[in-house]
Amino acid sequence: MSVESGSGSERAIDPDALRDMARKVFGAFGGAVTSAMIYLGDALGLYRAMAGGEPVTSAELADRTGLSERWLREWIQQQGAAGVLEYRGDDRFALTAEGEAVLADESHPAFGAGFFSHFPQTMAVAERLPEAFQSGLGLPYDVFGAEGAAGIERGFAPWFRSLLVPMALPRVDGVVARLEAGLEVADVGCGTGVAMIEMGRAFPKSTFHGYELSRHAIERGRANAAEAGLSNVAFHHVDEEPLPDDGRFGFVTTFDCLHDMTDPAGAVAGIRRAIADDGCWLVADIKCHASYEENVAQNPMAAMMYGTSVMTCMSSALSEEGGAGLGTLGLHPGLLEQMAREAGFREVESLELDHPVNAFYVVRP
Repeated sequence: MSVESGSGSERAIDPDALRDMARKVFGAFGGAVTSAMIYLGDALGLYRAMAGGEPVTSAELADRTGLSERWLREWIQQQGAAGVLEYRGDDRFALTAEGEAVLADESHPAFGAGFFSHFPQTMAVAERLPEAFQSGLGLPYDVFGAEGAAGIERGFAPWFRSLLVPMALPRVDGVVARLEAGLEVADVGCGTGVAMIEMGRAFPKSTFHGYELSRHAIERGRANAAEAGLSNVAFHHVDEEPLPDDGRFGFVTTFDCLHDMTDPAGAVAGIRRAIADDGCWLVADIKCHASYEENVAQNPMAAMMYGTSVMTCMSSALSEEGGAGLGTLGLHPGLLEQMAREAGFREVESLELDHPVNAFYVVRP
């Protein structure tokens, strides 16, 4: 078989390869559709209604939720066909224990449905990206609205709430004792403040200052801190209250944000000026490598992450003229170490916390 290309030449087409390509393309479309169904399942509380593992029919799920049986029937069958739910025969579907951890239990560190809660806003950005491809300028995170800030919070919060204080901080030499005694802490790129709030609860003698660019995130973070009843947590918009340069902070954190920044090297230099000479900086960022080949070979989620980068991470990192544009898989260990040493840090140590997505580093002056 052959086909005439736009250049006027003919290229041979292998029928089997053509079939495989069509499967890949429509499989990708199927994944997007399943993502939309997961968004609905989370938003409508369907996974929570199926928690416990008892197989249910769409009619029984309708009784539990008060929703339309006909709509639930199509949804539950799609979820079964996609393998998200387990089909048990006789029109009954079940949420496995693993499915419950990922889709229904927000206290479990593996909970992931929160990332789907701003799926409509993320997909809607695609309409604005052709202009970005032409101009080179991306979009800041606030284009996703308040739903975007809430979605990022729900995505990252389970790990912070279950593992940051009891598991991660004790692995950073000396920091827990100093936090217990009273320390001034900065969380740069703090988002809605979930990490700060967890630390603020655990270490009431310390004060926690969050620096953030997203106004939606700051607004939600202040409400979160008020609801938690914490007076030792404060939020600062970086355009109005930039990170101080007087070395006041004994501990600094950056969680999943450096690769999103338009000027990550400048942020690292700012952190060095803000941190005390005997302080330390805990970095969490996406596991990645210096080359495309390594990322694809070693990361089974590479395709998703490169695509997410176009719609969110790289777009944010290019949202100002001259933005670095690192993107989701752009901050590899060598680059972080280079930026840290250029800023005046002397030590960059990897910290293995067995996280499926993030790499962790302890950086010291």
